[in-house]
Amino acid sequence: MYDFAIIGGGIVGLATALAVGKRYPTAKIVVIEKETTPASHQTGNNSGVIHSGIYYKPGSFKAKFCREGSRSMVEFCSEHNIAHEVCGKVIVATHPEELPRLENLYQRGLDNGLELEKLTSEQVREIEPHVQCSAGIRVFTTGIVNYRQVAQKYVELVTNQGGELHLGTKVTKIETRTDVTVLSTNKGTISTRYLINCAGLFSDRIARLGQTNPQARIVPFRGEYYELVPEKRYLVKHLIYPVPNPNFPFLGVHFTRMIDGSVHAGPNAVLSLKREGYHKTDVNLRDLTEVLTYPGFWKLAAKHADEGIKEMIRSVSKAAFVKSLQQLIPEVTADDVVPTHAGVRAQALQNDGKLVDDFLIVPGQRALHVCNAPSPAATSSIEIGQAISQAIPSQSHLESTLVHV
Repeated sequence: MYDFAIIGGGIVGLATALAVGKRYPTAKIVVIEKETTPASHQTGNNSGVIHSGIYYKPGSFKAKFCREGSRSMVEFCSEHNIAHEVCGKVIVATHPEELPRLENLYQRGLDNGLELEKLTSEQVREIEPHVQCSAGIRVFTTGIVNYRQVAQKYVELVTNQGGELHLGTKVTKIETRTDVTVLSTNKGTISTRYLINCAGLFSDRIARLGQTNPQARIVPFRGEYYELVPEKRYLVKHLIYPVPNPNFPFLGVHFTRMIDGSVHAGPNAVLSLKREGYHKTDVNLRDLTEVLTYPGFWKLAAKHADEGIKEMIRSVSKAAFVKSLQQLIPEVTADDVVPTHAGVRAQALQNDGKLVDDFLIVPGQRALHVCNAPSPAATSSIEIGQAISQAIPSQSHLESTLVHV
């Protein structure tokens, strides 16, 4: 019998296990992960950016957790000797008509309490000499790290606290009884007093297995990247982002210097035909059928048809992808970039076609379900874990039981 069972061994699940273990040091905790290694999906395939929180609505969980998370992540990496760098980034308006959007973004960053600097085009080129733009913003607190290494440190700390990590263990059924929840897995049953669902791309399905309706469905979007060939890495010094298009829910292609020195360019954003579909040819009929029969998807597609078509063209045409990159750095050519790994974003979508903008944590019976935790969840993982640990009902029978464990 466990006191807490956490489904999902990504960075959010592991951070949650760490935070719950600190709040309840005598509790028996297990993290259940269907893959044979932790952090195999969103955590292990993201861009490695320590985000600042500039994009998010003031007062939202994303804004709060990301702002605080950028600090706590840097502190964590410093404490545990994990390679990282607070290199900052520039967000640029490539055309004069984008300047009002850049100003709005600057004001949002100020509202979120960030350290920012307005830049002229000349000042941008002092930081990023190869960028073409009309103006920019410098965001000082953005950084880079390898989140697989962060997650591995979380694993070490969780096990040092006495927590268990069960790999290669897939949950197939959840039965909620009077005082216990029983999880059926491919390796037998696991009983727990409290369940926390951090299953990422499958979080909505796990919630429904636990008889909780998250009022949203995960729709997977694949982000495809190119990488600058080594001899062209000099074109990018830090991180370079365009002003986001307010008519499209993603940030647009950008340049990211990774902690290993490589430079990634992208991503686009296309519907993935499989929840863990990292390649164009990956298809899962159940995953695809769920998307195509979901009214919310068609409402979203109709609203963003023009941009969606552009994203699909970038997916099949290297020339179109490179043309987007040239909006930021005109010198980039098709010979300068080669394909690299893709990531899949677990984005919750409502039935009315609206994307769930914020982190979504849904309570169940002796359970909490994290049903929307895409970027910046890795940056925010320490803060999300602490928030979940505090959201466990403090007056519940669970806590009175744990006092006597």
